[in-house]
Amino acid sequence: MAVKRETVTFTALNKEIKSGKFWNIYVLQGEEPYYIDRLQQLIIDTALTEDQRDFNLSLYYGNTANVREVISACQQYPAFSQYKVVVVREAQLIPKQPGHKNDLDLFASYAEKPLPSTILVICHKEGSLKSKPFTDALKATKSGIVFDSNKVREGRELEALIVNYANSLGSSIDNKATSMLADHIGTDIARLYSELDKLAMLASDNNITPLLIEQNIGISKDFNNFELEDALARRDAAKAFRIVDYFERNPKNNPSVVSVAMLFSFFSSVLLAATASDKSMEGIMAAAGTRSQWRARKFLDATRMYNTRSLVNIIGFLRECDTRSKGIGSRQDQYALLKELIYKILHA
Repeated sequence: MAVKRETVTFTALNKEIKSGKFWNIYVLQGEEPYYIDRLQQLIIDTALTEDQRDFNLSLYYGNTANVREVISACQQYPAFSQYKVVVVREAQLIPKQPGHKNDLDLFASYAEKPLPSTILVICHKEGSLKSKPFTDALKATKSGIVFDSNKVREGRELEALIVNYANSLGSSIDNKATSMLADHIGTDIARLYSELDKLAMLASDNNITPLLIEQNIGISKDFNNFELEDALARRDAAKAFRIVDYFERNPKNNPSVVSVAMLFSFFSSVLLAATASDKSMEGIMAAAGTRSQWRARKFLDATRMYNTRSLVNIIGFLRECDTRSKGIGSRQDQYALLKELIYKILHA
């Protein structure tokens, strides 16, 4: 059975398509182009062999597409294949034809009675498809699915995505390895998934470790923002400054703006843990907005090193450093500012 609209995720849809289960119509929409591009190509690769594509694959591009022609292609039966695949790329660029408010509305009538042997894929980037008649018809007939390809936010959302994708590849990944990838690659989803694909193949025991990442991606397992966060949580001044010195010698892979953003997120969570009325593990997790007991325990441990007043001051130091690093009120080198910030945090 196909995944339900309200629970659809990239991982679930990816798995469903690979198993050969297709909807008649896919609307892939949103701000993150990676998921849209990957899913539409996966549909083509799974539904059709190379030999079948000459007769059964129709590609249209939004700036030149005529919706009536697309619908006509959808109504044609496949030749020597189970499916015919019709793909509209860059649908947000479809020009309006004379006499129509929105050409995408024309898909509504097709959605009411799609040809079972046709898979129609509409790729709409840079936001949501603006056609209520079409989307209403999809919901009413259950002939298709709308997938929202949203941008991933830094922090907990990005870390959860890394863990979930690694698990979907049959691999486990520990907290430090997750943080290293999130810190080094960020929300470049295409690169992130590519690196995870590679790491999953190289992991002999299906476990993606910091050492494996260091050996194959070039991120230091000992000198990164995860380790800096850990050192500051323990007030380990020597280690904290060693890490910043390493960042300064390797500026390309360790911009200070990323360090400041990560530390702001960390100390904000520690402050929430410090002021939580419920100090149980469940209470700290709820206050800090994390599902990880390991992260919650780390926040709680840090509250023993920094009192509430210190944490409030640290948040102020971080905001000040962020402003000064952008050239407002200071012309200091970014790493000089970072060293000054670390000193202030350690002595807060």
